[in-house]
Amino acid sequence: MSEIIVSHAAKSFKQRQLFSDLSFRVRAKRLTALTGASGSGKSTLLNCIGLLDTLDSGTIHAGSSRVSRMGKEQQRLFRRDALGYMFQNYALIENARVNQNLEVAVAAKGRRAVKMADFDAALARVGLKGRGNEQVYSLSGGEQQRVALARLIIKKPSFILADEPTGALDAANAEVVLGELDRLAQEGAVVMVATHSPQVVSACTDMISLDHLR
Repeated sequence: MSEIIVSHAAKSFKQRQLFSDLSFRVRAKRLTALTGASGSGKSTLLNCIGLLDTLDSGTIHAGSSRVSRMGKEQQRLFRRDALGYMFQNYALIENARVNQNLEVAVAAKGRRAVKMADFDAALARVGLKGRGNEQVYSLSGGEQQRVALARLIIKKPSFILADEPTGALDAANAEVVLGELDRLAQEGAVVMVATHSPQVVSACTDMISLDHLR
């Protein structure tokens, strides 16, 4: 079973230590909340796991891969095949159609992967059945985040990092997002959600607090 293992991690920003000697394990089939005060390093830690930043010291393993030692080609393949990211700002192509945004999840794997992907089923799972030809900019914020969620469903990553994914959503849309993230976890993904929301924390099985581990 997949898992993320962080061992003795340390990271500073300018003259401030965000965290040090940080060690924890995130398992598949469990929805894990990453909490901490503003500025505690939640997003930075996710970025280090997701290859958008690097630790000052320590190691990160994702499954059998040592993320903190990957070369450029290994990083490319890890991002393409194993990693899914979900942002508070949705990270969609606003002047494209919904289905075009879903294609991005599998386009790097080639035309056959795009042809095999079931966009309609993914959209149905997030309550957007039949809306694949709509322009993203015409959707509400909650609907756009559900498109981002459908993109994860299409990609089927082993590791999902969600950075405040419900921060801009109302309670109803937040419930949809949390329910589907939990479903992805139950299907075998390792899901880690950085959040300051009590609603998100209460929906998670496990919690890692940077306030307690620094």
